[in-house]
Amino acid sequence: MLPRSRTLPPRIHDGVVVVERDVRRYQQLPQQVEMEMTTTKRQQDHQVETMTTKKIDEEDEEVDDDGRAKRRGTVWTAASHIITAVIGSGVLSLAWAIAQLGWVVGPTVMLLFAAVIYFTSNLLADCYRTGDPATGRRNYTYMDAVKANLGGAKVKVCGCIQYLNLLGVAIGYTIAASISMMAIQRSNCFHARGEQDPCHASSNVYMIMFGIVQVFFSQIPDFDQVWWLSILAAVMSFTYSAVGLALGAAQVAQNRTFAGSAMGVAVGFVTKTGDVVTPAQKVWRNLQALGDIAFAYSYSIILIEIQDTLRSPPAEARTMRKATGISVVVTSVFYLLCGCMGYAAFGDDAPGNLLTGFGFYKPYWLLDVANMAIVVHLVGAYQVYCQPLFAFVERRAERRWPNGLPGGDYDLGWIKVSVFRLAWRTCFVAVTTVVAMLLPFFNDVVGILGALGFWPLTVYFPVEMYIAHRRIRRWTTTWVGLQALSLACLLVSLAAAVGSIAGVLLDLKSYRPFRSTY
Repeated sequence: MLPRSRTLPPRIHDGVVVVERDVRRYQQLPQQVEMEMTTTKRQQDHQVETMTTKKIDEEDEEVDDDGRAKRRGTVWTAASHIITAVIGSGVLSLAWAIAQLGWVVGPTVMLLFAAVIYFTSNLLADCYRTGDPATGRRNYTYMDAVKANLGGAKVKVCGCIQYLNLLGVAIGYTIAASISMMAIQRSNCFHARGEQDPCHASSNVYMIMFGIVQVFFSQIPDFDQVWWLSILAAVMSFTYSAVGLALGAAQVAQNRTFAGSAMGVAVGFVTKTGDVVTPAQKVWRNLQALGDIAFAYSYSIILIEIQDTLRSPPAEARTMRKATGISVVVTSVFYLLCGCMGYAAFGDDAPGNLLTGFGFYKPYWLLDVANMAIVVHLVGAYQVYCQPLFAFVERRAERRWPNGLPGGDYDLGWIKVSVFRLAWRTCFVAVTTVVAMLLPFFNDVVGILGALGFWPLTVYFPVEMYIAHRRIRRWTTTWVGLQALSLACLLVSLAAAVGSIAGVLLDLKSYRPFRSTY
């Protein structure tokens, strides 16, 4: 029999078609290919889904729960902001303040102010979020917190007081910086010509120089980007405070006794300028001293803005309480040491500014270093206080011109310049500089700022917001205690304001605009 051809149809046995093995295999290939393609497509889809999820997670890591850029602040950056704001030029007037109040009342008042500022700052920190302390809606500014908890006309009142106080602080820091720069000039003059030479100097040139520097630093876009300047300023504040403390201790060692008295400057005391302290002046001086101490501890007006730089978790209020505790302890220790050592060194003759009032003449180079540290610190402190005001005005401008601010932006490669920001911030610095040249009364301005800002911003609004936030009922023990604290601080603020205004009126009798010399 001839072999069967390969082209013949399949064999047929009993009417059943028998398919060859290779034919069956070829018929199964399309099904395998389809299954493999389906599997590959599923793997590719899974990879795409995984990459997309990973990208979303990475994007989520770059923003906070409110959609804004991820906040990076820690307890230490917050503490540095507070220390920069608190340990300012006010520390140098504390020796004079204690001289007015004496060894008993002076340190006691300082500790009481520290306790009040710590307590009310914790109340204010709890109001950063509305509702849940970890996930509630954020309040980005002090005014936002007042609006969320109190609302109504109180928001406008708070805004006026807060931003006028920030303007006043900028003026006060311009005055303080110019005095320190003049002190460097006079220190070198005393070294060259002797301590009997008056070595007069004008403050106007130095105020203008400080203003020019602030024009450049004021172009930093927002609060979160001044952290490095804040840390530098905090280091500088410790530097000049340590110098003042060391010079005071050296003077005490040289005197071999602690100067001063239990009740401070007495009626009938003759000052270095030849003036006799009258009973009325004793009262005004005591009240002004309260204002100086209040100013030295004031930072609540920027607490919410500082808290808005903190990362979470943990809850921002928890971190802020730690930062506040660290800051208040550190500043209180420095204040007591500097104030008390300055009073111990000079007694009732303690100068209004420990490092520029020339209670010390030597070593002149160390005084120069300390005063330069003051200037650097005040450059940073000026920005820490003014950035919230800058942000407020620019947010209002963005709502007024939603399609873009007037003038537009220009990218210079290494920095992006906003014409509106450049113009308005430059005008602000110019106004503060001119006003500082008109009112160069350091101690009096410090006292007025402390008095006007202490009660409403440090005590009243935090207390009222906390009561509303926690829904504390009237006439409960907690409510009565908080209201009693607020009333007591109101009386202190009014008294300090009266004393400081009296001091300004006294200085105006011998004052000539733009011709202030020391």
